[in-house]
Amino acid sequence: MFKKILVANRGEIALRIQRACRELGVKAVMVYSEADRDAKYVKLAEEAVCIGPAPSPLSYLNMPAIISAAEVTDAEAIHPGYGFLSENADFAERVEKSGFQFIGPTPESIRIMGDKVSAKQAMIRAGVPCVPGSEGELPDDPVQIRRIAKTIGYPVIIKAAGGGGGRGMRVVHTEAALVNAVQMTKAEAGAAFGNPAVYMEKFLQNPRHIEIQILADKHRNAVYLGERDCSMQRRHQKVIEEAPAPGIPRKLIERIGERCVAACKKIGYRGAGTFEFLYENGEFYFIEMNTRVQVEHPVTEWITGVDIVKTQIMVAAGEKLPFTQRQIEIRGHAIECRVNAEDPYKFIPSPGRITMWHAPGGPGVRVDSHAYANYYVPPNYDSMIGKIIVHGDTREEALARMRTALSETVIEGINTNIPLHRELMVDAKFMAGGTNIHYLEEWLAHHKR
Repeated sequence: MFKKILVANRGEIALRIQRACRELGVKAVMVYSEADRDAKYVKLAEEAVCIGPAPSPLSYLNMPAIISAAEVTDAEAIHPGYGFLSENADFAERVEKSGFQFIGPTPESIRIMGDKVSAKQAMIRAGVPCVPGSEGELPDDPVQIRRIAKTIGYPVIIKAAGGGGGRGMRVVHTEAALVNAVQMTKAEAGAAFGNPAVYMEKFLQNPRHIEIQILADKHRNAVYLGERDCSMQRRHQKVIEEAPAPGIPRKLIERIGERCVAACKKIGYRGAGTFEFLYENGEFYFIEMNTRVQVEHPVTEWITGVDIVKTQIMVAAGEKLPFTQRQIEIRGHAIECRVNAEDPYKFIPSPGRITMWHAPGGPGVRVDSHAYANYYVPPNYDSMIGKIIVHGDTREEALARMRTALSETVIEGINTNIPLHRELMVDAKFMAGGTNIHYLEEWLAHHKR
């Protein structure tokens, strides 16, 4: 096991990793920007290093500063968390070339899965079902582009090969709009991701967003930890996640989970990862793989009893997975609400000082947050300030627990999306389970404030 790990992130995930290190008896070095000087995990840290001013490119995306911090503190490994540099293959490579262990997959795995075209090709070879679409990158020839679209059938969606976070996508309903849409997406992809390559897929009308969590070690062992339903999203950004997914037969989950495990073994994957699928009419279609820990990992931790972050650290240190697939049992139901510092209906960010902070508690309630009373939410980063996660023996009990937890939560001084969550927890269709990825946006359109 490592003696010291540098945590190359901020916010609630930095605190989460710090806690996992403490439980493993490992020292955690926390890095921070000038804007995060007063963060909870910095105040709790045994060692903390300021890596630059508030803007991300000068701090949390500054590779030399992070590697220098690891060098001066004698850290042995770097945990990237999620976001920032967590899926940057060049960073993973630089970390390992500098003599540190990257707590995540190999740079090669990140490269394969970071490019949506190569990821899809790898999944097809591994027998994982994919959305019908173009074989690789779209050509420049308009005639060929139209022919591909005709074969797939409208509507189609044009996606950036290097995209992510819901950016670099365009839905096309007619042949007349096709070529222009491809050119616009290419231009956007080049500007946003430095990679103008795009591909085409069948646009599924009313799918759900289902993901399979996997863990793999360096000894070619891999397991899947059930599934999560992340269909409640706005502009491709998840708002509520739950596990297991309501109404999907276990046999189907087992079949797709086994294929994900086989794919991991085939590509020599190590660490935590998530296979994301669209699910429609009883069929799963692979869309992408996230090569890091996910924001929504706590719902899986609660239904399986597996500590995903501690396991990430253990397998990075060369240990074998401490469990087999047969030992993974799904128990009860978990729901997570992301708490964002923003207007609950207009979604305008609301940075500022939290004047009052009261977190919920009680049986089956977990709050992952770096915020506290008098904490200043900086305007420089993502608006998420925490997550409320609940667990119950049944989905109904979990929903009741979440309603209670949300009613107990008090955050003053800034706006948050708690009022939105309170409304969604009593929405008839969400309570019934199985809403599709468009449901929340349609709900918001009908509930304009």
